Amino acid sequence: MKKFSSRFLAVLFVSFFLVMFSSVNSFATPSTQIWIPSTDTQPFKTIHLGVDNYTTVMKDTKDGGHDLPLTMGATVGVLETPDIGIEVGIDLREPTDNPVYYNAKVQIKEDSLYSFFPAIAIGGYDFGTESNATDFNITYVLAAKTLPVLGRVSLGYYVGNKDLLVDKNGNEENDGVLASYDRTLAEIDDRLWIAVDYMSGDNAYGALSIGFAWRFSPNISALLGYTSFNDEDVAGNSVMTIQFDMDF
Repeated sequence: MKKFSSRFLAVLFVSFFLVMFSSVNSFATPSTQIWIPSTDTQPFKTIHLGVDNYTTVMKDTKDGGHDLPLTMGATVGVLETPDIGIEVGIDLREPTDNPVYYNAKVQIKEDSLYSFFPAIAIGGYDFGTESNATDFNITYVLAAKTLPVLGRVSLGYYVGNKDLLVDKNGNEENDGVLASYDRTLAEIDDRLWIAVDYMSGDNAYGALSIGFAWRFSPNISALLGYTSFNDEDVAGNSVMTIQFDMDF
């Protein structure tokens, strides 16, 4: 009954925002890089729908072949001013026993307070519904600066549930560094975007990822990437990721 209630509430949440905002046109900005958060938030009344798949390639299960639960998410921009953006979201991970996770982010925009001011984001994600099972409760602060010609560099810090973010020996490994680099390759095509991101920690989240995305239209894009976990004894073998995103 509890699993059914969680799924039902999640569907209601997504349906509510689809009905409320579906007539609004918008421009899209990613609220993640590949694996870690970005400093971006969705514009006001934008609904960002994403499907993320992570799987090993050409590996039998006996050799460590595996995939992560499919993540289907909806993120909504709930406030936007020239200086600040706020988004909230919900993810469903299937198949799992407790599939519902929540996230939120507040952004202070780049160059908003003065020239050369970095973008700053404070947020949290993977707030699960089952105590000491899915409540990873990762909170973070992240700063990003776009450098002329070179692209955008981000650096931050995260902390999560010390009972769930542990190393292979069960010891606490619940905080660390977030870092990324991303750039639109306008010299080739302004629809092509590349990124590298890193999350430190010998836990289930620590990983290095690299990938590129192609925007098929202002509202639809796809990403292809590769994620290598810091400790494969904890998180499993490296995986390929395919991510699809759509904005309303």
